[in-house]
Amino acid sequence: MAAQHTVWTREEHILAFNLYCKILFGQIHMHNPRVIQLAQLLKRSVGSVSLKLSNFARLDPALNARGIKGMSHGAKGEVDIWREFAEHPETLAFESERLLAARLGRSIEQVADVDTGDLPPAGREREAIVRVRVNQGFFCDRILSAYNFRCCVTGLTVQPLLTASHIIPWAESQRNLGLKTKVINIPN
Repeated sequence: MAAQHTVWTREEHILAFNLYCKILFGQIHMHNPRVIQLAQLLKRSVGSVSLKLSNFARLDPALNARGIKGMSHGAKGEVDIWREFAEHPETLAFESERLLAARLGRSIEQVADVDTGDLPPAGREREAIVRVRVNQGFFCDRILSAYNFRCCVTGLTVQPLLTASHIIPWAESQRNLGLKTKVINIPN
């Protein structure tokens, strides 16, 4: 049985936000294995985690634009994390993956599914490359989830053909992660 908690910590909010960014709104329920896994990691009830994810949904402009409201009330912690992500998306994305890796007892490369075969040896260059790849993976998961794992132009749902892309080129807008994005499929 999960321990009874009342106040969510900043770290718990970040881990919940991480999952929120990777699953569809319709997958926020107590029977989803990923929600159950997060509840176990946080030593919280599955219902508590499910409600926390729904609380994040109330802040999501993409859902609100589709008429989906999420929970009507929530905690200040969700607002703080949502605002922090809007202001520093790369920092919070990386921190969320790092925290998840630590809780799972795995490396961040494993958790973020980063191919390490071509990475340089340990050091600053490797750390910089890992950070970029972790953030790219997070961006991709967030965008695909936001568009229900379908192309926003064609409606295609074949995941291997979907690519998360920035509307404004990355070189022109460093604050692009999760803000001005669409999912499009690029035919080979």
